[in-house]
Amino acid sequence: MVDTKLAGRTVLVTGASGGIGAAIARAFSAEGARVAVHHFTGTPAPPGVTWEHAAIAAGTAGELAAELGDAVAVHGDLREPDADRRLFDQVERHLGPVDVLVNNAAHCESPDTFEALTADGLRRHYEVNAIAPALLIAELARRRQPGATPCVVNISTDAARAFPGQIGYGTSKAALEALTRAAALDLAAAGVRVNAVAPGPVQTGWMDAAMVGHVRSIVPLRRAGEPADIADAVVFLASHQARWITGQVIQVAGGHAL
Repeated sequence: MVDTKLAGRTVLVTGASGGIGAAIARAFSAEGARVAVHHFTGTPAPPGVTWEHAAIAAGTAGELAAELGDAVAVHGDLREPDADRRLFDQVERHLGPVDVLVNNAAHCESPDTFEALTADGLRRHYEVNAIAPALLIAELARRRQPGATPCVVNISTDAARAFPGQIGYGTSKAALEALTRAAALDLAAAGVRVNAVAPGPVQTGWMDAAMVGHVRSIVPLRRAGEPADIADAVVFLASHQARWITGQVIQVAGGHAL
């Protein structure tokens, strides 16, 4: 049995109302960590749209608290000024200082081609996928407790390497990978580790049977990813076993896009 030494540590997972984020939250909770399940809040919602993130995140947090231990739902629009400070305030109020930050929240639009490219679309991608993680990492570093060794895991994508048709999304995630390396170097002296996981095609409900079949044909390990595949890699990078790993981007994609 491997002791990850995550029991009792406080973990903040952004964008954790469902899919990969919820799987990451559950994986940390299973290790005995206290987990803050962040969800998006938009005010107001666009016409005809109902935000469901809050209810889903509250349900996820409630399940974790009932089944495994301490968990709380926290909220915020990461594009807003001071979102980083207000989010950390919420977590500290309920669970204490953040030991592990997982920047999972992401913005992705379609179409995302050069033909559809707009300044506003690019701005939305970069605000959530690159700028918000940078500000959250800075807030983590500012609030580091004496003697503490917090860590960060950023969630990128194999589209950051090259993915035609995902210009804003792919390039903003490439910026996140560059941020991972820069932050790892700048914060190493403070004992803060920063790494990233780059998922390949993961089935979170968006793939129909035909798409799953296509993914199987192009992924060397012959299957689509599952949220737990990503969650396990994230937990490893935050664990005691990864204590001398920083500045790395680990592709978890079954060999896709090598």
